[in-house]
Amino acid sequence: AIDCKTVDAALVPCVPYLTGGGTPTTQCCSGVSSIKTMAGTPQDKKDACNCVKAAANRYPNIRDDVAQALPVKCNVQLDIPVSRTTNCDAI
Repeated sequence: AIDCKTVDAALVPCVPYLTGGGTPTTQCCSGVSSIKTMAGTPQDKKDACNCVKAAANRYPNIRDDVAQALPVKCNVQLDIPVSRTTNCDAI
C-alpha cells in the first residue's frame, strides 16, 4: 500500500524546483524514481496519484508547466502526473 507520508517525503526535495523551475536536484529525482517504484500496481498508481495531487495542493506556488516536466527532467518514466488537477481515477 502507498503511504502519503512516504510520497510527501519523496517530493519535498522537489519543492524548490516545482515552485521556481530550473533543474531538479538529485535528491528530487531520486524521490520521483522511488514513487515510480512504489506505484507497481494500478491501485498503487491511483493511491500514489492522490498523494501527489494532495501534496501539490499544499503548495499553491507550484508551477504546473514545471511540475509536468519533472519526470522528463529526471529521466523517469512516471505514469503519474504531478498536478493539482489530475483525475486519479482515470490513471
